[in-house]
Amino acid sequence: MEDTNALYRSIAAQDHSFKAYVWNKQTREFLGRTGTLWFKLLVFYVIFYICLAAFFAVMMVLLYQSIDTQHMPTYIPGDGGSINHSPAMGYRPMPSHDFIQSTLIWYKSGDDEGIKHWVDSLNNFIKAYEATSEVVSGQHITDCSEDKPPKEGEVCRFLDTWLTDKCQKAESWGYKTESPCVLIKFNKMIGWVPEVYERLEELPEEMPQTLKDHIEKRTQENKGKVPKMIWVSCEGENPADQEYLGPIRYSPWQGFPAYYFPYMHTPGYLSPLIAVQFDSPASNLLISIECRAWAKNIQHNQKEHLGLVHFELLKD
Repeated sequence: MEDTNALYRSIAAQDHSFKAYVWNKQTREFLGRTGTLWFKLLVFYVIFYICLAAFFAVMMVLLYQSIDTQHMPTYIPGDGGSINHSPAMGYRPMPSHDFIQSTLIWYKSGDDEGIKHWVDSLNNFIKAYEATSEVVSGQHITDCSEDKPPKEGEVCRFLDTWLTDKCQKAESWGYKTESPCVLIKFNKMIGWVPEVYERLEELPEEMPQTLKDHIEKRTQENKGKVPKMIWVSCEGENPADQEYLGPIRYSPWQGFPAYYFPYMHTPGYLSPLIAVQFDSPASNLLISIECRAWAKNIQHNQKEHLGLVHFELLKD
């Protein structure tokens, strides 16, 4: 009985203590603070959040001073203000979203289900380049050449029909046969202008000999003038990869014509493509492939993926 009374007294004391904490009549405190203290606390937080909002607004103003949301950013490659000074490349088809970190193209030749993802990926990617694709009003697309570069506000045309042999939608991009195709594209870098090789003597020593021979042949066909191109070479990363990779074909060129650059965020611009066709790569072997772009102002860095693109090919 005494224990029960003691428990009741304890509960009553706690209840009284809580009520006194919420509102103390003697000290006129609400939740442990007087009205003056609550006022000072309110003023502090009002000033604090005003300063925080002002700081955020100033940072946003500074940010929008450095970009152009309508057309061009303030800092572009080559002007000393951008951290990007060397371009990179990309490739298609890419693995599915479940394997987004992978660079492996793995398929079973002739198996419709096994090649479906790769073929569909290329079909979807090439839609923008199809001759039947709709041209949006305001796009100024023109046919270009070395002697006819695009004028200001114009972009050079690139069509899917320029890709040859097995590297076409009608051929399932070679995945039904023994000649799979991979599309190589140049990543967009606003304002970047390639410094092309103008003489055969300028070709770097580390450039593959097969590409040097190709450039020399193209130079002879071009009346002794080196074509203005960002040249591209694809080969196995290791001697074994090179042995198992087999012959390689490029279309429409073994490089990107210089008249497609610089990219200036002009409406209608499409990055030029190179279709790389691998004729009869070895089956049941993982082949590591690296494609490099070649120009005077292109750096090659495998760690940062500058000036090159890497992927693996595995054909069952």
